[in-house]
Amino acid sequence: MSIPTTMRAVTAPTPGGPDVLEVGEHPVPKVDAGEVLIKIEAAGVNRPDCLQRAGNYPPPPGAGPIFGLEVAGEVVHAGSAAQRFEVGDKVMALVVAGGYAEYVAVPESTVLPIPDGLSIEEAAGIPETYFTVWSNVFDRGRLASGETFLVHGGTSGIGTTAIQLAKAFGATVITTAGSDDKCAACLGLGADRAINYQKEDWVAACKDAAPDGVHLTLDMVGGDYVAKNWKVAAVEGRIVQIATLNGPSEANFSLLMMKRLVHTGSTLRAREVPFKAAIARSLEEKVFPLFADGRTKVVMDQVFALDDVVEAHRRMEGSSHIGKIVLKP
Repeated sequence: MSIPTTMRAVTAPTPGGPDVLEVGEHPVPKVDAGEVLIKIEAAGVNRPDCLQRAGNYPPPPGAGPIFGLEVAGEVVHAGSAAQRFEVGDKVMALVVAGGYAEYVAVPESTVLPIPDGLSIEEAAGIPETYFTVWSNVFDRGRLASGETFLVHGGTSGIGTTAIQLAKAFGATVITTAGSDDKCAACLGLGADRAINYQKEDWVAACKDAAPDGVHLTLDMVGGDYVAKNWKVAAVEGRIVQIATLNGPSEANFSLLMMKRLVHTGSTLRAREVPFKAAIARSLEEKVFPLFADGRTKVVMDQVFALDDVVEAHRRMEGSSHIGKIVLKP
């Protein structure tokens, strides 16, 4: 298969708003022994991309300046030590950077086949959100069947994924969202209670829905939500922090102590390849069957051309989307 030497890709020469994003010519990445080169057919847009563009989430050293954390496409070259995938295979992958482009080189161990029945656009919306949710809700958060689970931002990519997976594995699911339409979408995905935080005091509503408290909370808001999460938590409840969109927080640690809570957090991007590879194997074993029987799906919002990346970021930051925003090079 003929592979060009240059490709179109998205970078941001200076930090700022969506308008700083530029589509330009860049070298096609070289492939190491354990990597595969993917010709990208679709790439997911995620909130961390917006934070990176604004200068608040720099890529790890050596990752390069090209945006994008998840892709789907076709393997066009395999390194000498890559053994699973062959040229022509349709795959999806979590990437450290480089997704908003025409080609990306990825360690083969973090690449997954596309589940049967999914479009290439849907596949591009899986890696970042499903890797993040599995790692934080089930590995770090230890969500168990019969527990009550709270996720904020229920119509985000993370939220729609977390609702479906938590419900599929036997949890009672509570979520917050910013409109009646968004709450209806959350209920349609399986949430037992969806709270419109624009109209309701979500703390009071959550206590009403879960009188014994919430066993696990997945929070990407931060700010004053930290103390509120502690208020609605069950004794010995857990809170996993994956972002702080509302900025830093102040909290009374006495409540943490009295309830014997565990508040932990993580980021995924900079983690080592073997860690991500282990998540990939868990997803393939435990989550892929849920796609086959319809218990989980990729909720799609809108697909943009690569040249319309500025509009894609505006839609993400406008927070009116429900589900995944995807780019097609």
